[in-house]
Amino acid sequence: MRAALFAVVLLLPAGCGATPVRSDGHLEVVAAEGFWGSVAAQLGGPHVQVTSVLDGAGADPHEYEPTAADARRVADARVAVVNGADYDPWAKQLLRAGATGPRAVVDAGELAGAGAGDNPHLWYDPATVDRVAGALTAAYVAADPAHAAAYAQLHHRFEQTALRRYHRELAAIRSRYAGIQVGASESIAEPLARALGLRLVTPGAFLRAVSEGAEPAAGDRAAVERQLRRHEVRAWLWNTQNATPDVRRLTALARREGIPVVALTETPSPPSARFQDWQVRQLAALRRALGATR
Repeated sequence: MRAALFAVVLLLPAGCGATPVRSDGHLEVVAAEGFWGSVAAQLGGPHVQVTSVLDGAGADPHEYEPTAADARRVADARVAVVNGADYDPWAKQLLRAGATGPRAVVDAGELAGAGAGDNPHLWYDPATVDRVAGALTAAYVAADPAHAAAYAQLHHRFEQTALRRYHRELAAIRSRYAGIQVGASESIAEPLARALGLRLVTPGAFLRAVSEGAEPAAGDRAAVERQLRRHEVRAWLWNTQNATPDVRRLTALARREGIPVVALTETPSPPSARFQDWQVRQLAALRRALGATR
């Protein structure tokens, strides 16, 4: 957390001291996306007021057009958390517009060392989730030092209690199924598969094309279809919130071939779900799918 504190403090405007809290005693926090907002709220507890700009499944983060109300929330926030890595460029634009006071920014992409063209689905990378949690806590402590002990305790509780089942599911899959081949409908599955030690054999160009809303090449579509027909993958992971005609056709093929289909979503489902509850449900479904066939 000391490293995270150093990184966040550097983002505070020069000459600023501790970030002031609101008149009601809460630290104003804004998250670009609801999944990071859930993490931010749990780490801040009763000492923060978190607003998530995108807090549901209806908006496309890549193409979202922020409103004047969004701009005001970001300007007034004393801590902001964004995904970065070109996933939410509109959020960076709002941040560049300025702030009404000193503000710390936690950027998941920067914490992950993600460069141009890297996979932006960083909330599916457990290491980045832990880095964001540490950086948020460091930002809270720097902004509101009067509650430093409470923020440290909340961070400990989040990592050791709230994320306990999340880390257990990750470890259980990694220890038993590392090296197993899986397929996926788009690049959202890449960070998770890598963390679990699974071999994601779907052509990378296919994954990126679907994720970016482009038409996959005919050869890549044929390769995915062959993998499914030949049962070269033990499970098929698909983003239910990006069900293009190609994805629906391939998902139907996986089901006909008896290959377990595991749903992953871009945003929490339901939207009110806590980050860890959403992730644990998906991981448990994946673990069951991997154990269903041999």
